[in-house]
Amino acid sequence: MPRRPPRHRKGAPVPRADRCATMPVHHQLIASSPRYAVALAAIENETFARKNARTAAREEVVTIPVVVHVVHHTPEQNIGQEQIDSQFKVLNEDFRRANPDVDKVPEVWKDLVADARLEFKLADTDPNGKPTSGVVRVETSVESFEPDHGVKYGDRGGSDAWPADRYLNLWVCELKGALGYSTFPGGPAEIDGVVILHSAFGTTGTAAAPYDGGRTATHEIGHWFNLRHIWGDDGDGCSGTDFVDDTPNQGGNNRGTPDFPKVSCDNGPNGDMFMNYMDYVDDAAMFMFTKGQSERMDAALAGPRSSFLSPRVRESMRLGTSV
Repeated sequence: MPRRPPRHRKGAPVPRADRCATMPVHHQLIASSPRYAVALAAIENETFARKNARTAAREEVVTIPVVVHVVHHTPEQNIGQEQIDSQFKVLNEDFRRANPDVDKVPEVWKDLVADARLEFKLADTDPNGKPTSGVVRVETSVESFEPDHGVKYGDRGGSDAWPADRYLNLWVCELKGALGYSTFPGGPAEIDGVVILHSAFGTTGTAAAPYDGGRTATHEIGHWFNLRHIWGDDGDGCSGTDFVDDTPNQGGNNRGTPDFPKVSCDNGPNGDMFMNYMDYVDDAAMFMFTKGQSERMDAALAGPRSSFLSPRVRESMRLGTSV
């Protein structure tokens, strides 16, 4: 019998835990896998070379097939299709510069707002070539998962990944201590993908304020395309970098809903680009990627994520020509 989706409701407010556990997971993987560190260095070298060559921007829209693994311990965590669909609506607006709140970008940065030409859809074919809804539901005895990749393994109470060169794996579960985390390109295929707390996923169902705008998935998929946090992950210092030229240097992450301008690291008069998807502000306060970030996502697509491109687009991006 088909599962009845939960009644529409807004959940209780989500505590302001860490918005993202990507960097701790990333550092742990570096420490445990020399191969990953080597792969990362090669990817960054390729990204730098592509940037210096001023490679032509990709013009064709690329659609990424996604499998959503709903790993649930309670009926509430077994989120309905409406909630899943609401998340895809947000992603397809945010990555195409079609989000209704993009007009809130301060005037000084409006020319930097990027259409990343990326869209996302639920997979319609499974790894064996059979039709699928693109949603895998797994009931688990695990009450909540640590950000340690456990949700990505069936023998640890989670759901095994689909082939990472053909699908973006997106796990939705009860997650401890963070709203989500992602892998950067270059890691092991069996853990490649994004994990999101069910109450920070989509805009309806269990999605709860202030993270009920679907922006946690936008942020984490940005990491999956090799974007870094906008402040450069150096704590409150001013020496970090996100490897993107058109995002101002800033002193640490921003939270809540800051007022513009918010100045740090001598970056006045305009201050921090806290409304960027790669900061830590509330969902309602983030609404842009920059052109430099889009170029970095293009570099990931030209390199470690190139299996998601058609042969024609792959060759065009390899040669540095537009399609």
